[in-house]
Amino acid sequence: MKLGKYELNQPLVLAPMEDVTDLPFRLVCKRLGADITVTEFTAAEALIRRVGRAIKKISIQEEERPVGIQLFGSRPEALKEAAGIAEECAPDFIDINCGCWVKNHVARTEGAGLLRDLPLFEKIVKATVAGTKLPVTVKTRLGWDHDNIVIMDVAKMVEDCGAKMLTLHCRTRSQAHRGFADWTWLTRVKQAISIPLIGNGDILTPQDVKAMLDTGCDGVMIGRGAVSNPWIFTQAKHYLATGEILPEPSIPQRIEMCIAHLADSCRLKDCRNPVLAFRKHYVGYLKGMPGIAKLRADLMRLEDQESVTRRLKAFADDCFSPSI
Repeated sequence: MKLGKYELNQPLVLAPMEDVTDLPFRLVCKRLGADITVTEFTAAEALIRRVGRAIKKISIQEEERPVGIQLFGSRPEALKEAAGIAEECAPDFIDINCGCWVKNHVARTEGAGLLRDLPLFEKIVKATVAGTKLPVTVKTRLGWDHDNIVIMDVAKMVEDCGAKMLTLHCRTRSQAHRGFADWTWLTRVKQAISIPLIGNGDILTPQDVKAMLDTGCDGVMIGRGAVSNPWIFTQAKHYLATGEILPEPSIPQRIEMCIAHLADSCRLKDCRNPVLAFRKHYVGYLKGMPGIAKLRADLMRLEDQESVTRRLKAFADDCFSPSI
């Protein structure tokens, strides 16, 4: 598939996730095999007012290319202007979030709220395309609920408006993250459009990646599965190439990556205390390790990078010390 200047074969995409896929985490996943990354979603209204926090959220680095900046909003004029502002950061594409299920966003006809107003959805896509020279992509869901699945109409409309790629989370808005993603829609949508289609939803293992690609979609977007296991990109690529399952990363590997990720967070994140903001990542890196309850309790009391790093290294050493 083609995305701007890039030719990609069955790309694995890191899903944009608010308060998760910041620059440090995107770099982790890129180093572990993600082919495409996307920023956390950013409000078009905040960008056009040049709000500092919004500008910082769309900061990108060369290492993570191809990378997209994701925008959301309900005013076509704001999306058009915000796309031009985002273009100044030199991403490879602009993505429109038309799938966020969170109540306060859909109440303002943002995210998945657009699935109840397809004329506005269409205006949003057209305006964004008009606002930038970069490729514009769209991420959305099947529909508002099971009685209002509109993805076939949406997919054709998105292509007709000039979008260059569609990502489909195979749930409805009413499902949020509950129940199961219905991948059968990927085959139907792929047959109806000519632009690349990326599948999303319930990707937790390399086998899931292969099964989703077998529906006919062009690539796979991984969200929550990457939060708990960023190695899924490496594992999936190896499985697709060889049919073999790689062993799970060892405790030293997981500790080493956690420490490196923390270091990037402290170097790159612009917040009062990056160590406190990093705490949400401990669960994924340390899941299933022996003595995890005590370790996590210790880590939650520490507030500086050096102390956390020292405690993690001591834990790794203890795990492999000979018994007395």
